Amino acid sequence: MGRYILGRLVSAVPVLFGITVIVFLIMALIPGDPATAILGAYATPENVAKINRDLGLDAPLVLRYFNWLGNMLTGDFGTSFSLNRPVLDEVLERFGATLILAGSAFVLCAVFGIAAGVVSAANQYGAADKAITFAVLLGISIPSFFLGMMMILGFAVTLRWFPVSGMWPIYGDRDLWALLDHLAMPAVALAVVATGVVARLSRSAMLEVLRQDFIRTARAKGVHERGVIWRHALRAAMVSIIPVLGIQAGFVLSGAVYIEIVFQWPGIGRMLVNAILTRDILLVQGGVVFVAACYVLFNIAVDVAQSLLDPRIRT
Repeated sequence: MGRYILGRLVSAVPVLFGITVIVFLIMALIPGDPATAILGAYATPENVAKINRDLGLDAPLVLRYFNWLGNMLTGDFGTSFSLNRPVLDEVLERFGATLILAGSAFVLCAVFGIAAGVVSAANQYGAADKAITFAVLLGISIPSFFLGMMMILGFAVTLRWFPVSGMWPIYGDRDLWALLDHLAMPAVALAVVATGVVARLSRSAMLEVLRQDFIRTARAKGVHERGVIWRHALRAAMVSIIPVLGIQAGFVLSGAVYIEIVFQWPGIGRMLVNAILTRDILLVQGGVVFVAACYVLFNIAVDVAQSLLDPRIRT
């Protein structure tokens, strides 16, 4: 197992290297001048040249990349000019809020998606299967940002059940209940599409397992149908479901950008949008690389979990 984990970590290095190259090139090639964005009305040719020289933007592209990469490997992501604080500090502070939102959405999609898929497979072509299939197709078809706006209109503006936006109340205590009150709508809006995907693929995995010989043997031995479904079939199907969960983890992490804008959630997605608008290159590069690294590490954890359920994967 140790050799398998080490091999997965080593294989992640070129992936992360490729991500840094792509992010750097995109930010270097998009139109606009960071120095002009910084100076605004004071963007004279002399001031622009001075800012470019101070930021190292007048150096060759390859040299700029390796300087940035070398600093990042030592933990120095640079300083955000728009916020005037270290990039890593800002990213870590914002990532905590994103982790709460994306983590909650991931738990919802995993629990309800797997449960819906199991119930649907256990009642194939029955009323429950048709109802779940309809709900899943409806959920997958609705964009998360549109669903979020409709939830704000219905549950926040009309019914006044939940706050419209933000992570904490403007006035009052910042306790767990206040957080859950603000988290409910964005987490559900973010989880709906992922839940539908997990439910559909869980149903397919369960139907495949339910046709296996060991399931027929368990039923022939007199095992209760509930035990057959939840103890035997689901355990075998998890080998196929876990990779789907890994993909959906990346989906909710990237989809959090839209939800954070809709609900004004103070996470890393909203930070990246503001950084792009202000041409804060170091903040965008540092934020994207940090999120990508977290996603790669999570997928490694998913692969390890899958190998624990099915040792054949390690070989």
